[in-house]
Amino acid sequence: MDSQALQTFILSAPVLLFSVVAHEVAHGYAALKQGDDTALMLGRLTFNPIKHIDPFMTIILPVVLAIFGGPILGGAKPVPVNPRKYRQFKRGDIIVSLAGIVTNIALAIVCTILMTIIGLIPIIPALGESQALLQAMMGWGVLINLWLAAFNLLPVPPLDGSHVLKYILPPGWALGYQRVGFFGIIILLFLLETPFLSYWLAPATHLSIWSWTLAGHAGHLFANPLAPWGGPG
Repeated sequence: MDSQALQTFILSAPVLLFSVVAHEVAHGYAALKQGDDTALMLGRLTFNPIKHIDPFMTIILPVVLAIFGGPILGGAKPVPVNPRKYRQFKRGDIIVSLAGIVTNIALAIVCTILMTIIGLIPIIPALGESQALLQAMMGWGVLINLWLAAFNLLPVPPLDGSHVLKYILPPGWALGYQRVGFFGIIILLFLLETPFLSYWLAPATHLSIWSWTLAGHAGHLFANPLAPWGGPG
């Protein structure tokens, strides 16, 4: 990893950590609203990252992907839920499963707005570098959250998309499909080694480029090599 790549990773890592924690907190909060207080009782409805860090998904995976030039992806330790406590099992399972994805999309929208606002603030020479870094961080916030939303929509157990797809499949197929969950991590690791993941994430990547362009039309984009798409200055 060269120095610029290392600086980029250091800039984007806090965004990734906050985003995956928000994703899991959203699952727990949605479960609480559906009648399951498991996450609340275990102290997981918190933004304290220590409560959510998973050694592989939160640390090892993002670092390995960054080293090999892959998308900056990761995850947090799944928030425990008990679907048997949901007031309506099917409805609750779908809502809780999609809560993290909706949260990541919402964070991408918020980052787009903040990125634009930073560009509308008059450039202050003494703070120009800080403004550029903040805008670059918001740019990564858009890209990472859209990547996380798309990644979690993969219909591979135990990712969120699988919890929705199982209700669309015929009952017999759904049962066999859920059994694939035992091999889900192996399947995901295999996909990371193929071009499929890049194709799957392409719409999210293009949408983040559009967001960056939109912010540029509304205000100023700082030329910053650490930003996901740079900037004309």
